[in-house]
Amino acid sequence: MSDRKLPAADDTGYVINDPWSMLRAVTTARIALGRAGVSLPTRHHLDFQLAHAQARDAVHGALDVTSMRRELGALGHDVLLLHSAAESRVVYLQRPDLGRHLDAASARQLEERRPETCDVAFIIADGLSALAVERHAAQLLSVVLPRLAAEHWRLAPLTLVEQGRVAISDEIGALLNAEQAIILIGERPGLSAPDSLGIYLTYGPHPGATDADRNCISNIRDAGLSYAAAADTLYFLMTEARRRKLSGVHLKADAGSSRLPEEQRRPARNFLVDET
Repeated sequence: MSDRKLPAADDTGYVINDPWSMLRAVTTARIALGRAGVSLPTRHHLDFQLAHAQARDAVHGALDVTSMRRELGALGHDVLLLHSAAESRVVYLQRPDLGRHLDAASARQLEERRPETCDVAFIIADGLSALAVERHAAQLLSVVLPRLAAEHWRLAPLTLVEQGRVAISDEIGALLNAEQAIILIGERPGLSAPDSLGIYLTYGPHPGATDADRNCISNIRDAGLSYAAAADTLYFLMTEARRRKLSGVHLKADAGSSRLPEEQRRPARNFLVDET
């Protein structure tokens, strides 16, 4: 009989573990999964299939407009329900251009409600993950809006957009005479993040603005950027945009690492190169 030892087994059978497996404790990325023969271990294969299904569900899922409008209204602001030129989810996914523009009825609604001027228009759009908007948009705004109210920022009515993409904020901001347009939108799901919320800020919104004119804060979710951290960065960008009258590539989101506690400003220990 051979003296060759079999590989170490885990609870799913004989699996050769990866020496970097300790890294999985600090990231949700699919790394150091090991192998069973030439394949992934069964549990990691099943986890991948589940994550893929969750991402597909997030992309195709419909926004619960009634619930969202109620949550946003509870923040004490008027909420206008709008729709893009993409009449359905299928069209929205096939025609990104239509998601960047309002339909005629929505445009008329904003023209009728147009204020003389305002400092900021907040837009909430389903984007590519209605799940992200339902989980995080109202909670994030509940942190942001009181801070703005305390400093007397003039807000347009909140707008809730179905089948909307980032650039729809340009048209909405322009129709509401807003100095800044800020859209909270569901980001494209990843295989470990089906509910990631993004924020895009544009100073001087107008049809035809490009991504270079915007600042982005992304990965807002329970396992990502916290509401408090996102709100702090957004407030910094908003105040700097108003002071400097610009946004995008000319405005850096250096919200001030100097404001972090001393222990958080020190470089983290690198276990790969630092001696123990």
